[in-house]
Amino acid sequence: MKSPLLSAIFTALGIASLSAMTSVALAQPYPNKPIRLIVPFPPGGATDIIGRTLAQKLSAQLGQAVVVDNKPGAGGTLGSTELTKAAPDGYTLLLATTSTHSIAPSLYKSIAYNVEKDFAPIGEVATATNVLIVTNGLAAKDVRELIALAKAEPNKLNFASSGNGTVVHLQSELFKLNSGTQITHVPYKGTALAIPDLISGQTQMLFDSIVSALPHIKGGKVRALAVTSAKRSSLLPNVPTVAESGLPDYVVDTYFGLYAPAATPRDIVDRLQREMATAVQSAEVKERFASQGAEPVGGTSAALSALMKTEADKWRRVITAGQIKID
Repeated sequence: MKSPLLSAIFTALGIASLSAMTSVALAQPYPNKPIRLIVPFPPGGATDIIGRTLAQKLSAQLGQAVVVDNKPGAGGTLGSTELTKAAPDGYTLLLATTSTHSIAPSLYKSIAYNVEKDFAPIGEVATATNVLIVTNGLAAKDVRELIALAKAEPNKLNFASSGNGTVVHLQSELFKLNSGTQITHVPYKGTALAIPDLISGQTQMLFDSIVSALPHIKGGKVRALAVTSAKRSSLLPNVPTVAESGLPDYVVDTYFGLYAPAATPRDIVDRLQREMATAVQSAEVKERFASQGAEPVGGTSAALSALMKTEADKWRRVITAGQIKID
């Protein structure tokens, strides 16, 4: 039988040992194990490719694997919700977009997260633009003529979209709102299905990603009237912006933002922001992003937070004006 003194000594030694082990664990530098990067969209799309490109570069910089985990569904909200359930320790991250963090809160009747309370913005990774393409038989040769044509014959023109509530749909609604035109919406299950009807003339206009539209533009099957960004795209340098073509307030870019769970330590968020900013400026990352029509940003946490709110205000106005809702 142990004496009370021996029991006390063993207990003290056990506590000291546990304390030492805890101190060592806490002292381990971040990161000391693989990092999971949630991509809330299917493999093969622009968000996935941007996420995998970033993950590969971060793995090399951090000395730990950054593993992409695709969690698609409900317009990206399922994967975004997944992050809110993760520990705020820097080992689970999310590559979110305009759709998940600036559109979804106004578009869906209910989502399981609060973008302002449940996430710690790390920084904007990249931005991408779309292009307004029209059927070859359309009389309008530029945006000004398109607006004039739409105003002359309200609801005669149709615009195709990749589906109700998608960015493609909403930026078409923004075009209508800013130009004061009435154009009929024809939704498809993806822009790939919308293109044939645009080429044949069953629909007259479509906002599409530059990468998706480029082969059809170069092949002469459709015409590019304008890009949606604030400046011209290097992929279509001779195509003007919508803003310089008669709608000065019309600028639409898709942002790709890196997020951690809320309450993630500030030093980890700052470390990840610095690493991300370095990664996206590398030549190989720039080249890979360009293949998706995206440009690197490498922005700060504060800048992403501000962008998220500005974009949310813009799309809330469009969604309200168009009375657009998804259950």
